[in-house]
Amino acid sequence: MDFIRTTIDGPVGTITLNNPRKLNALCEHLVGEIIQALHDFEKAGLRVAILRAMPGVKVWSAGHDVSELPEGGRDPLGWDDPLRELVRAIETFPAPVIALIEGGVWGGAVETVLACDIVLATPEATFAVTPAKLGVPYNISGMMTFMSAGSARIVKELAFTARPISAERAERVGMVNHVVPAEKLEAFTADIAQTIAQNSPLSIRSMKECLRVLSGAKPVSPRGFERFQGLRRMVYDSEDYAEGIRAFKEKRKPVFIGG
Repeated sequence: MDFIRTTIDGPVGTITLNNPRKLNALCEHLVGEIIQALHDFEKAGLRVAILRAMPGVKVWSAGHDVSELPEGGRDPLGWDDPLRELVRAIETFPAPVIALIEGGVWGGAVETVLACDIVLATPEATFAVTPAKLGVPYNISGMMTFMSAGSARIVKELAFTARPISAERAERVGMVNHVVPAEKLEAFTADIAQTIAQNSPLSIRSMKECLRVLSGAKPVSPRGFERFQGLRRMVYDSEDYAEGIRAFKEKRKPVFIGG
């Protein structure tokens, strides 16, 4: 594989993001390789998957590959978007997925991490939800992922300010399970993975699926869903959306006009 590395240690498989040239941005190719690796792990009957970047990285992932987003007139985060497919693959993987985090996690990579079952991070790790900086309208299922990981007030602060929060604060508000010094994180992760692997895989698979269904059991009326979609269309049909994408590609700060 070009953009990831995979290793298997007994019942535990590890997927390591390895596209430093693009800061592990979640492009279609990289996402496809992660999903394929998860399929391979499932076929092999592995009991735990670990998702990480290379040791010592400054950026775990820069998030959605903005160069792949449409410049306007089409939903940038539709059902078949690579990020949506990745989140679904993690959530429906029949065994626990542990996110091992070093460095910064940006944009859609934050949702990817929060879709994992257990999140472990170094004190230096940070998390920034950045769609507002790009003028991108986040989709409903993505917002539900955030709401399942943190309170509405925390999600609003992250989404509205686009400022990073520290791993320590993320742990305090329940978005991260443990903050561990970098030199101890791999051993700590391996210990949790091996502990899980010694438990009943059928029991864990059942409980993971139940929790997935329950976390998504938020009632939305057809009228409410249409309202959400209308709000999103208003954004991705706007000049601000086109400006955000252009500014990113031109490596400058966007100038939003609110229309």
